[in-house]
Formats: sequence, structure tokens, C-alpha cells
Amino acid sequence: MTALLRRSILAVALLAAACPGFAQIAATVDGVQMPAWVERNGVRQPIVPGMELRAGDQVISGADGRVLVRLAEGSLVKLGEKGQLRFTELSPTRELFKAALNVLEGAFRFTTELAAKNRRREVTVRAAQVTAGIRGTDFWGRSRQGNEIVCLIEGEIEVAADGEQPVSMNQPLQFYRRIDSKTQPVGTVDKKQLDQWSAETELQTGKGAVRRGGRFSVLLASAEEQNSALALYDELRNAGYPAEIWPVKQADKLAYVVRIRQLPSRAEANALAGKLRGKFGITEPKVSG
Repeated sequence: MTALLRRSILAVALLAAACPGFAQIAATVDGVQMPAWVERNGVRQPIVPGMELRAGDQVISGADGRVLVRLAEGSLVKLGEKGQLRFTELSPTRELFKAALNVLEGAFRFTTELAAKNRRREVTVRAAQVTAGIRGTDFWGRSRQGNEIVCLIEGEIEVAADGEQPVSMNQPLQFYRRIDSKTQPVGTVDKKQLDQWSAETELQTGKGAVRRGGRFSVLLASAEEQNSALALYDELRNAGYPAEIWPVKQADKLAYVVRIRQLPSRAEANALAGKLRGKFGITEPKVSG
């Protein structure tokens, strides 16, 4: 078995459950602003749009990274840069969607789309010592050492710190905060501050983010030797970029093209090409689509 085939099998295994014929998918990656990874059973791989996430998976975003995940019941989970999010429980059924998310570090947002608000769910999000119970809602939060914030955008949530009585919030822009393990009185934030917080979890335009179903690619390098292509492939993937190798017949020879796919527009593909130009030995990336 060649090194390329072994790597391909590993990458396919992480995506296989997203294919038709498998059990109901609990969570799927919709978009990624690189670098970002998923850790599963001790193995770390770059996140790819379309990848299924399972209970026990931990999503990690690097500097300037963002991740957008769609849950089976229609909610969206967003993770900001330098974040860590563990999917402790994911249990989708027709009768009830159950999930437990643990935000170990960074900013996050949980949004339930209008069409999904009447579906039965039991979802909790934990940020450090604070747990929020969700009742069809939209809220933002951030987990930092000695500083946890939960801000209600719409709907209703119940927030509780370990060993304390739960606090209910049902008014937009209310926020709950703990500083150095001390719960602060519930306050109200202005919209300008909320907009600044919300921006921390959004995929940013012009950053070269990949999206599920994006039709543009960035061709990063081409090599005649498989090992040369594999060296760049491994370096990029270790750095949180979902590179793949595409064998291409050129005249009577086979070339190995290293590329990143699923860019949603030519502008985003050009942005990614510019971001990677001059790094990892990449000199002249090209956009295809």
C-alpha cells in the first residue's frame, strides 16, 4: 500500500459517515475559515466542509480560524478563533434531538433557525464552569480562564454555574458573566457591543474560507514525484488546511497536484491563494473553477 493510498484511506474514513446510506447524521461542518482541525480518537485532521461530527469529537480553531457546524435539528453552532469545542453528546432521533457541547476555550454562538424552533430538543452548552440550557433560541458566549460570558440574543435560556441556582434569561441582550469564579448580576449589553462579540464567530469575507458545495479550488503545487506532493500535503494538513492530492495525466506522465477545494467564489479562492503564497514553499498558486 502506497503512502498516498494510506493517507487517502484515513481522509475518506473521516468523511465516510457523511455519505448516503449511513445512520442519521447528527452534525455536519458547513464552513471553515482555516486553520482548523478535528480530533477524533486521538487523531487530529484538518476540518473539511461536509465532514460529519460525532460524539467525542473536538473541534479546534487556530489563529484567525472559524468553524460553522449545522446540527441535524436545524441549529447552527459557530466557533471563533483559538477555540476548542467538544461534542460530548450527539443523539439525533425523530422524536428528540439531544446534544451536549463543551466550549473549552474561545467564543461561540448557537442559533436555531426559524423552521427548527418547534422541533423537540434537549441541548446544553457548557463554557468552563457555566452551563446553558437551550429552549429554541439564539445566544452568544465566550469561555476564557477566569472570565465566562453568556449573552442572550433571542428566545430564552437557563444559565447555571456549578453549585449555584440557575438563572433564567428571557429578554434580548441580557448577559450573564462570571469573573474569577464569581457570578455577576445579570446585565444588559448594547447592540454595538453585541455586534462586536458576534463578529468573533462569523466566517469573514476575504479570508479564503471554504464552504460546503463550493465549486472553486486553489491549486497550490504540482510535482512529478509522489513523495514531493505528499510532503507538502502533510505539512498543510498538519497546519490545519484540508489539502488533497489530485493525480493528473500530463502528456504521457502523471503529475500530482496539491489543492484545496470548496471555495465558494473566485474572490475567496484568490484570497486563499494570496494567504498561502510564499508559505510552505508555495510560489504560484492558481485558482480553478
